[in-house]
Amino acid sequence: MQARLQLDVKYSARRPWAPEVRELRTWTLAALNGRSESFALDVHVVGSLRSRGLNARYRGKDRPTNVLSFAGAGTSPQGCRHIGELVICAPVVAREAREQGKSLAQHWAHMTVHGVLHLLGFDHERAAEARKMVSSEVQILDRLGFSDPYL
Repeated sequence: MQARLQLDVKYSARRPWAPEVRELRTWTLAALNGRSESFALDVHVVGSLRSRGLNARYRGKDRPTNVLSFAGAGTSPQGCRHIGELVICAPVVAREAREQGKSLAQHWAHMTVHGVLHLLGFDHERAAEARKMVSSEVQILDRLGFSDPYL
């Protein structure tokens, strides 16, 4: 049984390109990887200024970043687990895709999966955690038809 997902997407930026809600839903469900719970996720697609401000405020880094993950409120009385919010910066994702020779869709999928895994408790601060997270990302992206993002 596949997870049920309440996905709320807000676009503050769409340039140079941002995926449609259906693509974000597909990538998020893939990251939820067969879980059978009900989930809620908010995704905000932003420009460089908004990303830079949030990154400076919450991470102390005065530059825009590709994706920020903010933990959710937990499980509602109805049993829906609000895992949190992703803030994805369209210009940064586009620049990175270009620099890495990837399609926009491939890099957006990777950033979505990466952010959702963070919200599910994955991290990459320690080597063992990083190996587990990278392995999960590679497997999920492979199932979606994308190549290893780290090659």
